Amino acid sequence: MVVQTRIEDKLTRELVPARLVVENESKNHSVPAGSETHFKVTVVSPRFEGLGRVDRHKLVYSILKDELAGGVHALTITSRTPSEWAADATVTASPPCLGGSKSTS
Repeated sequence: MVVQTRIEDKLTRELVPARLVVENESKNHSVPAGSETHFKVTVVSPRFEGLGRVDRHKLVYSILKDELAGGVHALTITSRTPSEWAADATVTASPPCLGGSKSTS
């Protein structure tokens, strides 16, 4: 869980989140066991105040640029301000993988 720990550490340091959940979803994809290639991040931070969804995601991508350049293949992001989270704490479930050996075609 080296990559997951780096993601958690960087987002904690840069965003000082009220809530942070980093899930390694690699096991749901056509990758070797133990991979750290697909992540789902739920982050609630006051740093998102005044930013739209695209700018929030750009901020997260910039914080995790090394991980994205070095093996993280997919990153699903739920980004909210504390007040948005208080109003709606719903996190959408990730869709099933249809790539590689899991393809239905």
